[in-house]
Amino acid sequence: MTDTLHFPPATGTGSLPGTDAREAAKTATGAFEDFPHLPELPARGPGADMIGRTAGLLVELYARVEPSGWRIGDRPGRDTRRARSWLGEDLDALEEFTQGYEGLLKVQAVGPWTLAASLELRNGEAALSDPGACRDLAASLTEGLRLHLDEVRRRVPGARLVLQLDEPSLTAVLRGQVRTASGYRTHRAVDRQIVEATLRDVIAVHDGADGGGPVVVHSCAPDVPFALLRRAGAAGISFDFSLLTERDDEVIGEAVEGGTRLFAGVVPGTDGPLSDPAGSVMGVRTLWRRLGLRPGLLPEAVTVTPACGLAGASPGYARSAYAHCVRAARSLADNPE
Repeated sequence: MTDTLHFPPATGTGSLPGTDAREAAKTATGAFEDFPHLPELPARGPGADMIGRTAGLLVELYARVEPSGWRIGDRPGRDTRRARSWLGEDLDALEEFTQGYEGLLKVQAVGPWTLAASLELRNGEAALSDPGACRDLAASLTEGLRLHLDEVRRRVPGARLVLQLDEPSLTAVLRGQVRTASGYRTHRAVDRQIVEATLRDVIAVHDGADGGGPVVVHSCAPDVPFALLRRAGAAGISFDFSLLTERDDEVIGEAVEGGTRLFAGVVPGTDGPLSDPAGSVMGVRTLWRRLGLRPGLLPEAVTVTPACGLAGASPGYARSAYAHCVRAARSLADNPE
């Protein structure tokens, strides 16, 4: 595991609206001066979307767009080249706006289980249907992430990288809720120990590496498996705060007491009126009181984020949401009770 790290109070989740890489990098670095992130711009089309972007990172595995989604193929084609080109454009823009930057910098990629649930095999079924394919995919992703992180370090040498693995399908994988190609059945649930072991191996590519850093796992789906993610080595867990229920209290309390950072998604991901900053984190304070945790621990344990990616928001709202995250985090620090 990495050494104890002090996370800054606010950051973004990943995706932003629009198609301009420079504008997105300017927004992410300008809003979060001590914890910027590499933006994703899915509005550009296939290859800039979450799955296609990560498929472009894979080593010795390639994917192409079919009418039904992304499908694993034999060789790199136009879709792979497009995904890699857009990622290169995003890295160029990030490099431009992080000259001389020293501090934490977050990069995002899809985790192994959401990837396995989303990428199709040649027969049209999800890779999730084939344990061997899941292993190959995880191994390819691990190597691809290692190369990607090396590239970001080369471009922003003063930064300490935080890797965020996006796993919105993880709960569905664990519960056997991922639908087959026909839509009439679901793939069987994957054993929790296999899920945990695979995540641990992927997390180790960064967490266990020389010059590595912490790994955060993000899911804006309900019922995030906090305990499993902690056992797999996640230093932080990012989630939509509005989806928590009181039955999550115990695992949240254990996570905080165990030193896991909570990336609390309290700012809505789509356009709408924003409450005052203190109101946005009122639920976090209420949770703290319910758990009987020390109020002064709040800023040490919580990073404020949007509830999910902002790809569906307007550019103006996205900028406002980022500024709101910073103000809400300041409110939490100034008035933890």
